[in-house]
This record gives sequence, structure tokens and C-alpha cells, in this order.
Amino acid sequence: MRTASPANVCSAIAPAENDGAFLSSGTPKWNLRRALVGFSALLLLSLVSACSSESSKPAEPAKPEVKGPELLTARSGFQKVYVAARGWNQDARPYRVDSIATTDGNGHDGKWAVWRGSFASFTQRSAKTFTWSGSSADGAPARGINPGIEDSYSANNASMQTWDVQFLKIDSDQALATAQKHGGDKVLEKAPDTPVIYVCDWNHNTNQLVWHVIYGSSREGAKLTVSVDASTGEFIRVEK
Repeated sequence: MRTASPANVCSAIAPAENDGAFLSSGTPKWNLRRALVGFSALLLLSLVSACSSESSKPAEPAKPEVKGPELLTARSGFQKVYVAARGWNQDARPYRVDSIATTDGNGHDGKWAVWRGSFASFTQRSAKTFTWSGSSADGAPARGINPGIEDSYSANNASMQTWDVQFLKIDSDQALATAQKHGGDKVLEKAPDTPVIYVCDWNHNTNQLVWHVIYGSSREGAKLTVSVDASTGEFIRVEK
């Protein structure tokens, strides 16, 4: 077998003068090939650089997920603030539980996204509120437990009569069911956008734990307020 000599290889690669190696303009085809190769390399380099610059850009931060409201009945909300209150003082006892109206609820099912518990400590002679929030609505407290400012407490204050948690047997949705039978259904039928809020406190005159089911955004301007026994669920009276 014959092998090609180096001279033959070079002559095969180099353009010959007589094989049309020149364009009509006099430009060698060999130089044109080199120019095309160089252009292709520059184009590839520019594409790689563009990709590199794109990949080096910081990724746009993901938009935070907007959580929906966590709506709870009173007893579930109270349990959360009660744990926080016992962490504040071991002898903390409640004297009031109430809902706070927000734009992400209406209370028609006995549920709200914000519940507040007011507690007193006999040993410290102080009172403090704790608010649980499951709301992201404008003006609502931050999600989770929000402790209030510590204040003084007097056992002689009729509006701060504490009670044992065992008395709270009736939940807010059950109190609503009773109130609905005593005028509440007519209020919501006539004005379905009326919020229903809830206040639970001790009546020192009758020695009862009472749910005040309030049809309206405040106790003062309510269309109807119905008292329900928070231990038995029985109807007490129509306050307004």
C-alpha cells in the first residue's frame, strides 16, 4: 500500500492556480473560507455571551402567596389566646372573649378571623389582652398571637369579673343558632350584609356566663342583641 507523502498532502490542501481558486474579483477562495469560519466563530461567541448575560441576571423574586382568612369559632380562637395568657401568668383567668370584625368575614356562621381574650391575674393585680388573628385584611392584627399592653386589675370592677373556663361550654355558632330563633333570622333576611359579632362575659347579677350575639358592627349601633347562656345554650333575653 502506498502512503501519501507530506508534499502530496499539502498540495491537496492548498488551492491550485489552475482549478478556479480565485473568484472573478481576484479574491482567493481560501481567504473566503477563512473569513466565513471567522464570522461563524464570532457569531457563536456573541450567542454564548448573550446567554451568559441572560443567565447572570438575578431571578425575579417570587410573589408572596396571599393566604386566605382562617375563620374559627369562639372556642377555637379562645384556646389559642388562653395558652398565651397562661404563659404570661399561670393564674390568668378570662373575664371577656369577643370577636373583632374584619372585611374577610361576616360572622353568619359563628366564625371570625380575629378573636380577643381579656385576662386578669390576681397575684399580679394586672390585666392583659391577647388577640389571635388569622386574617390578612387591611386593618387586621398581624397573623398569630398579638399581646396587648398590661393594665391594672381590680376584683371589684364589675366589668372585669373573671370566670372559670369550664363554664364556656357553648360555642359561638351554637349561640348564633339560638339567637336566630329569637329575631336574628329576620334581621339577616331583611339586611343580609349585617355582620354578627360576639361578646362573652360574666353577669355578676345572675352569676351566669353570657354570650351577647350582636347583629351589627358595634354593640351601641346594633339592630338586635340576644343574650344566650354560654354554659347551657338557653335563650336568656333580647337586649335590644
